[in-house]
Amino acid sequence: MRKQPDNKALVKRGIAILSLALAIYLLMILADHPWVIEKYYSEGLYLFICHVQHPVFNLFPFSIGDVVYVLAIIYLVYALVRLIILCFKKRFLQAGMLVAGVVTGVQVSIIIFYLFWGMNYFRPSAAERLNLRDSTYSTTQLQKVTTILIDSANASRARVTPADLKQGNDSIYNTAVKAVIKLSATSPYYYTYKPGIKPSLITPLLNYISTSGYYNPFTGEAQINYQMPAFNRPFVACHEMSHQMGYGPEDEANFAGFIAATGSGDRLLRYSAYNLAVNEFMQTVRYTDTVMFKQLKKRISPAVLADFKEERLYWLSYQNKLETITSIFYDNFLKANNQPEGLATYNRMVLLVMAMYKKK
Repeated sequence: MRKQPDNKALVKRGIAILSLALAIYLLMILADHPWVIEKYYSEGLYLFICHVQHPVFNLFPFSIGDVVYVLAIIYLVYALVRLIILCFKKRFLQAGMLVAGVVTGVQVSIIIFYLFWGMNYFRPSAAERLNLRDSTYSTTQLQKVTTILIDSANASRARVTPADLKQGNDSIYNTAVKAVIKLSATSPYYYTYKPGIKPSLITPLLNYISTSGYYNPFTGEAQINYQMPAFNRPFVACHEMSHQMGYGPEDEANFAGFIAATGSGDRLLRYSAYNLAVNEFMQTVRYTDTVMFKQLKKRISPAVLADFKEERLYWLSYQNKLETITSIFYDNFLKANNQPEGLATYNRMVLLVMAMYKKK
């Protein structure tokens, strides 16, 4: 016969919740000391975790992280239904135990999230680590760098063959992995151990929430939407593996992915990176100077413009209310993790690229 919970059991769970809350609080205090995190976490504990996680999870051809997330969602739905049933039956002590159990599970997940990867959000910025702190630029400088990127995108797109665009995902992933490994060997700031990329099992869902890929901090796996346009996939793969390098903020992962991709000799990968960069820079130009935007747009080749249109139509075909809800959630998640601009953080890649070109 199943033992019924008593008040003492509920008190014990309450104590566990308070203890875990204290642990989370202490982690957030540590988050206010970026150079301590850099030395002891990003360059210490996190590297050890990578050496354990990456080789183990790379053994699996599918995403273990996807499975974990699906099971977690199923359990939460089950817990909600059970909670409603218990409340209707007025079994409030059991309902309290259930709620306390879920809260404890969430707290443990938060601690694992930060210990396994999330503390990288609070290390010194990539601008500081890479000595790219000059974030000021003139309109003339913005125009010059955007022009360079447009010309690079045009030239690299002209070299892409129909066969490049039809290659299998495994080929795209392998090329991206090689590019990340190559970059990893050039500097400790880009170092990662046995990087890897996997097709996400939940890609159909990712389409409906306008997500091209994601990084699972619990398993250290980088997942990609394998159905989006072929010219987007190579760069996204590099972006997600940049999170394995310890780049937390999205603009920094975009920048590291851009460096890895443009350093590759692969035609499609290089074009994928310049395609993304032109898109980001043109958004900035549009908000800076509309006249300049119209002039620069005329410089973009018809093939590149056609790709922009294909990408836009792809995501529009899946647009729905679910995307709006998840965008709000993810925007707040980014703001809570040292990215006050939320989803706009992605566009801050422009600052790092501008600083890089100015430094050159």
